[in-house]
Amino acid sequence: MSHVVMFSGGITSYATAKRTIAQHGGQGVTLLFCDTTIEHPDTYRFISEASAHLGVPLVTLRDGRSPREVFRDRRMLGNSRIAPCSTELKQKPARRWMEENAPDAAVVLGIDWTEEHRLPGARAGWEPWRVEAPLTEPPYRTKDELLDDLEREGIARPALYRMGFSHNNCGGGCPRAGLAQWSHLYRTDPAWFGWWEETEEYMRDYLRADVAMLRDRRGGDTQPLTLRSVREQLERQPALFANEEWGGCGCFVSEEPRL
Repeated sequence: MSHVVMFSGGITSYATAKRTIAQHGGQGVTLLFCDTTIEHPDTYRFISEASAHLGVPLVTLRDGRSPREVFRDRRMLGNSRIAPCSTELKQKPARRWMEENAPDAAVVLGIDWTEEHRLPGARAGWEPWRVEAPLTEPPYRTKDELLDDLEREGIARPALYRMGFSHNNCGGGCPRAGLAQWSHLYRTDPAWFGWWEETEEYMRDYLRADVAMLRDRRGGDTQPLTLRSVREQLERQPALFANEEWGGCGCFVSEEPRL
């Protein structure tokens, strides 16, 4: 059976590819990368070096739209519950490619042992393909250990990890990100935070609605919390939100309805 690793550019998808090759051999293993067009420049360096080091082909799919364009086309701003950018830029292109090129292959996901609870939803979403997640099985490794392994193999860890992010996706921004991640993005890359703020403001104007990717649950009432408001608060208190929730990331393990 051939294996297609959903290769996000993150360390767990790299380690997943390594373990898949160790278990089944490199013959028939493909890395599938879906480009959102807003990845950190160093992510492209990493996936290229990783593919060459592993000795397996890298297939890149590109819808061509940015998340901002997807939000406009779908007439909704992504949020922690629903991320149309994930559906349109990753899940749909990957599924079409699988149907056309690997109808009998196994889908391999970078879910590790800390996320095993997400596996049933991912398997349901990927039917009729068989889904494997080798990092949910022993030996169990932490992300830090996997990143140390990567550097011992002569590959520099992706820039977003060096900047303190827990994921190497979308330049550090994501509709599913929590307040801690957004505040960290503002502190480490304010220009990129600004792109997301502009995206949110564009959609608020386009939809003529009080929408936001974040929610403010302080005081007992839940209200939209815009990135503009987050920035303005951080300008006054730079350390604010550092201890809030980081949020999740997992475009290929979403428990959204099957496409």
